[in-house]
Amino acid sequence: MKKNTPITASSIPVHCSYARLADVTSLVANPRNPNKHSDKQVALLAKVIRHQGWRAPITVSKRSGFIVTGHGRLAAALLLQVEQVPIDEQDFATEADEWAHLVADNRIHELAELDRAALRELAESLDSGDFDMDVTGFDALALEELMTAAPPDDTSVTIHSAHEVIVECKDESEQRSVFEQLSTEGKTCRLSTF
Repeated sequence: MKKNTPITASSIPVHCSYARLADVTSLVANPRNPNKHSDKQVALLAKVIRHQGWRAPITVSKRSGFIVTGHGRLAAALLLQVEQVPIDEQDFATEADEWAHLVADNRIHELAELDRAALRELAESLDSGDFDMDVTGFDALALEELMTAAPPDDTSVTIHSAHEVIVECKDESEQRSVFEQLSTEGKTCRLSTF
């Protein structure tokens, strides 16, 4: 049986559903997007896209023409210097509906429960030595923390917005120091890079 050749956008395979391929320069980021992507995050996402291909399109509002979801993917595409990206075009009845979707797309992910034991087991399965673990979304520091942390009694972590504190650190060394200090004080912590 003949295997189908995957569709590509600027030589990157497209594995997701999408409405059309769009010129990356024609896309307009939503100026009200509250989610900011660090250079480190964008570089990591670009590496994932280069390795995996496009697994999700950039969503554009038919109402406003602005990106609603996928600002990070756009930044990664620009870093990769691609010409085309897959987009999905969606209708929103009102400006408020569009903005609510923009906010919810990021916020809903933050409310997920993370089973650290299951994540650690999955990461150990992938870490064969010849697999680039960066494409999991974990940088070396976060992966080291995951793999070396003592398993807590309760391996699931529920994030409650009323009890969150975000500390911005100047670099990974300071992040590690703050993490260790708070952990020593008995605080439940997790490392994130934005």
